[in-house]
Amino acid sequence: MTDGESLRRVLLERSVQQGDFVLASGRRSSYYIDCRLTTMSAEGMVLIGRLGWHAIQRAGWRPAAVGGLTMGADPVAYAIAAASFQSGHPVNAFSVRKEAKGHGTGRLIEGNFRTGDAVLVVEDVITTGDSARRAIDAVEKAGGRVLGVLAVVDREEGGKRSLEDQGHKVVTLTTAGELGLKGNA
Repeated sequence: MTDGESLRRVLLERSVQQGDFVLASGRRSSYYIDCRLTTMSAEGMVLIGRLGWHAIQRAGWRPAAVGGLTMGADPVAYAIAAASFQSGHPVNAFSVRKEAKGHGTGRLIEGNFRTGDAVLVVEDVITTGDSARRAIDAVEKAGGRVLGVLAVVDREEGGKRSLEDQGHKVVTLTTAGELGLKGNA
Protein backbone atom coordinates (compact mmCIF):
# COMPACT_ATOMS: atom_id res chain seq x y z
CA MET A 1 0.00 0.00 0.00
CA THR A 2 1.38 3.44 -0.94
CA ASP A 3 1.57 6.32 1.52
CA GLY A 4 -1.28 8.03 -0.35
CA GLU A 5 -3.47 4.94 -0.06
CA SER A 6 -2.56 4.61 3.61
CA LEU A 7 -3.46 8.27 4.26
CA ARG A 8 -6.86 7.81 2.60
CA ARG A 9 -7.46 4.68 4.70
CA VAL A 10 -6.59 6.49 7.94
CA LEU A 11 -8.77 9.49 7.00
CA LEU A 12 -11.73 7.21 6.27
CA GLU A 13 -11.22 5.18 9.46
CA ARG A 14 -10.60 8.11 11.81
CA SER A 15 -11.81 11.38 10.37
CA VAL A 16 -14.83 10.97 8.08
CA GLN A 17 -18.26 11.07 9.72
CA GLN A 18 -21.62 10.74 7.94
CA GLY A 19 -24.66 12.74 9.05
CA ASP A 20 -25.97 16.30 8.83
CA PHE A 21 -23.32 18.91 9.58
CA VAL A 22 -22.91 22.67 9.42
CA LEU A 23 -19.35 23.45 8.34
CA ALA A 24 -17.22 26.39 9.51
CA SER A 25 -18.15 28.04 6.19
CA GLY A 26 -21.83 27.89 7.19
CA ARG A 27 -22.56 25.34 4.46
CA ARG A 28 -24.45 22.12 5.22
CA SER A 29 -22.92 18.77 4.40
CA SER A 30 -23.82 15.09 4.67
CA TYR A 31 -20.27 14.36 5.81
CA TYR A 32 -17.70 15.96 8.07
CA ILE A 33 -13.95 15.46 7.95
CA ASP A 34 -12.46 15.97 11.41
CA CYS A 35 -8.96 15.87 10.03
CA ARG A 36 -7.40 16.39 13.47
CA LEU A 37 -8.21 12.77 14.33
CA THR A 38 -5.80 11.83 11.54
CA THR A 39 -3.29 14.70 11.72
CA MET A 40 -2.83 14.16 15.47
CA SER A 41 -2.46 10.37 15.24
CA ALA A 42 1.00 8.81 15.13
CA GLU A 43 0.37 7.10 11.78
CA GLY A 44 -1.25 10.20 10.30
CA MET A 45 1.66 12.41 11.34
CA VAL A 46 4.21 10.13 9.70
CA LEU A 47 2.17 9.84 6.48
CA ILE A 48 1.35 13.56 6.27
CA GLY A 49 4.93 14.49 7.04
CA ARG A 50 6.33 12.25 4.31
CA LEU A 51 3.65 13.04 1.72
CA GLY A 52 3.71 16.76 2.50
CA TRP A 53 7.49 16.97 2.31
CA HIS A 54 7.53 15.08 -1.03
CA ALA A 55 4.76 17.35 -2.39
CA ILE A 56 6.79 20.43 -1.42
CA GLN A 57 9.84 19.06 -3.22
CA ARG A 58 7.82 18.13 -6.34
CA ALA A 59 6.32 21.63 -6.43
CA GLY A 60 9.82 23.13 -6.31
CA TRP A 61 9.07 25.14 -3.19
CA ARG A 62 11.95 26.00 -0.86
CA PRO A 63 10.24 27.49 2.20
CA ALA A 64 12.01 28.63 5.33
CA ALA A 65 8.97 27.52 7.32
CA VAL A 66 5.50 26.00 7.04
CA GLY A 67 2.42 26.91 9.03
CA GLY A 68 -1.11 28.17 9.01
CA LEU A 69 -4.14 29.07 11.04
CA THR A 70 -4.20 27.35 14.41
CA MET A 71 -5.30 24.70 15.23
CA GLY A 72 -6.07 22.74 12.08
CA ALA A 73 -2.79 23.62 10.40
CA ASP A 74 -0.58 23.06 13.46
CA PRO A 75 -0.10 19.26 13.35
CA VAL A 76 0.28 19.39 9.55
CA ALA A 77 3.08 21.95 9.87
CA TYR A 78 4.79 20.03 12.67
CA ALA A 79 4.66 16.74 10.74
CA ILE A 80 6.16 18.31 7.62
CA ALA A 81 8.86 20.11 9.60
CA ALA A 82 9.84 16.86 11.32
CA ALA A 83 9.89 14.94 8.01
CA SER A 84 12.13 17.59 6.44
CA PHE A 85 14.79 17.41 9.13
CA GLN A 86 17.20 14.97 7.46
CA SER A 87 16.62 16.28 3.93
CA GLY A 88 19.47 18.77 3.75
CA HIS A 89 16.89 21.58 3.66
CA PRO A 90 14.95 21.36 6.92
CA VAL A 91 12.01 23.70 7.35
CA ASN A 92 10.61 24.97 10.62
CA ALA A 93 7.00 25.47 11.69
CA PHE A 94 4.89 28.43 12.77
CA SER A 95 1.28 29.03 13.81
CA VAL A 96 -1.03 31.90 12.98
CA ARG A 97 -3.32 32.81 15.86
CA LYS A 98 -6.95 33.62 15.17
CA GLU A 99 -6.30 36.92 16.93
CA ALA A 100 -3.19 38.58 18.34
CA LYS A 101 -2.33 37.94 21.97
CA GLY A 102 -3.45 40.66 24.34
CA HIS A 103 -0.30 40.24 26.44
CA GLY A 104 3.42 39.58 26.10
CA THR A 105 4.63 40.31 22.59
CA GLY A 106 1.10 40.58 21.19
CA ARG A 107 2.06 38.48 18.18
CA LEU A 108 -0.34 37.07 15.65
CA ILE A 109 2.28 34.63 14.32
CA GLU A 110 4.06 32.33 16.76
CA GLY A 111 7.02 30.05 16.28
CA ASN A 112 9.62 30.07 13.55
CA PHE A 113 8.63 32.98 11.35
CA ARG A 114 10.69 36.07 10.54
CA THR A 115 9.95 39.10 8.41
CA GLY A 116 11.19 38.39 4.90
CA ASP A 117 10.74 34.61 5.12
CA ALA A 118 9.38 32.68 2.15
CA VAL A 119 6.84 30.31 3.68
CA LEU A 120 4.27 27.74 2.76
CA VAL A 121 0.79 27.97 4.24
CA VAL A 122 -0.61 24.57 5.24
CA GLU A 123 -4.16 23.52 5.99
CA ASP A 124 -5.90 20.35 7.10
CA VAL A 125 -9.10 20.68 5.02
CA ILE A 126 -9.87 23.26 2.33
CA THR A 127 -13.55 24.06 1.83
CA THR A 128 -13.86 27.76 0.95
CA GLY A 129 -10.19 28.60 1.46
CA ASP A 130 -10.98 31.18 4.16
CA SER A 131 -8.63 29.73 6.81
CA ALA A 132 -5.73 29.61 4.36
CA ARG A 133 -6.57 33.15 3.22
CA ARG A 134 -6.48 34.42 6.82
CA ALA A 135 -3.07 32.83 7.30
CA ILE A 136 -1.83 34.28 3.99
CA ASP A 137 -3.01 37.75 4.99
CA ALA A 138 -1.28 37.51 8.39
CA VAL A 139 2.00 36.33 6.83
CA GLU A 140 1.96 39.04 4.18
CA LYS A 141 1.13 41.78 6.72
CA ALA A 142 4.07 40.57 8.81
CA GLY A 143 6.40 40.91 5.82
CA GLY A 144 6.54 37.27 4.74
CA ARG A 145 6.21 35.90 1.22
CA VAL A 146 3.78 33.02 0.62
CA LEU A 147 5.05 30.46 -1.89
CA GLY A 148 1.78 28.51 -1.99
CA VAL A 149 -0.71 26.45 -0.02
CA LEU A 150 -0.58 22.75 0.84
CA ALA A 151 -3.66 21.01 2.23
CA VAL A 152 -4.24 17.48 3.40
CA VAL A 153 -7.81 17.29 1.97
CA ASP A 154 -9.60 19.38 -0.64
CA ARG A 155 -13.37 19.09 -0.21
CA GLU A 156 -13.62 20.23 -3.85
CA GLU A 157 -16.11 22.97 -2.99
CA GLY A 158 -14.34 25.90 -4.62
CA GLY A 159 -11.74 26.82 -2.01
CA LYS A 160 -8.77 25.57 -4.01
CA ARG A 161 -9.92 27.39 -7.13
CA SER A 162 -10.58 30.58 -5.15
CA LEU A 163 -7.05 30.55 -3.75
CA GLU A 164 -5.60 29.81 -7.19
CA ASP A 165 -7.64 32.64 -8.70
CA GLN A 166 -5.92 34.92 -6.18
CA GLY A 167 -2.53 33.79 -7.49
CA HIS A 168 -1.66 31.08 -4.96
CA LYS A 169 -0.49 27.68 -6.14
CA VAL A 170 -2.37 24.98 -4.18
CA VAL A 171 -1.29 21.36 -3.74
CA THR A 172 -3.43 18.80 -1.92
CA LEU A 173 -2.57 15.35 -0.62
CA THR A 174 -6.05 13.96 -1.35
CA THR A 175 -9.57 15.06 -2.23
CA ALA A 176 -13.14 14.33 -1.19
CA GLY A 177 -13.55 12.53 -4.51
CA GLU A 178 -10.56 10.29 -3.84
CA LEU A 179 -12.12 9.49 -0.46
CA GLY A 180 -15.36 8.51 -2.21
CA LEU A 181 -17.24 11.47 -0.72
CA LYS A 182 -17.81 13.69 -3.76
CA GLY A 183 -21.49 14.04 -4.49
CA ASN A 184 -22.33 13.54 -0.81
CA ALA A 185 -21.96 17.20 0.11
